[in-house]
Amino acid sequence: MIFGGAMAIFEGIAAIAKNGLFLATRHYVFEFSLAGWGWVHLILGIVIVLAGCAVLSGALWARFFGVSVAGLGAIANFLWVPYYPLWALTLVAVNIFIIWALCTGMRSEADEGRTA
Repeated sequence: MIFGGAMAIFEGIAAIAKNGLFLATRHYVFEFSLAGWGWVHLILGIVIVLAGCAVLSGALWARFFGVSVAGLGAIANFLWVPYYPLWALTLVAVNIFIIWALCTGMRSEADEGRTA
């Protein structure tokens, strides 16, 4: 989660700086300015990093929070696809992997508790 959040932070900073790397599209349903999308990714990236740090503490609430913010990260990157497709799809995959890992970890811990 910390890695995925850091990548979202870098994505947000690059968009806020109006780097020439991104393509400005027209007539897109979720039409924000590039700086607006940058702020969305920057704030969401910071929250994902904080959630990743909380997951390291082992708290169950942190896993649920991590699943929630990783889901928001996947949605935000899916909506970011017209601006930078390869990077957006990579981060969608990273966020889906995070959700899978957090949910699998919850099930494994619950199974261990039953057998003990």
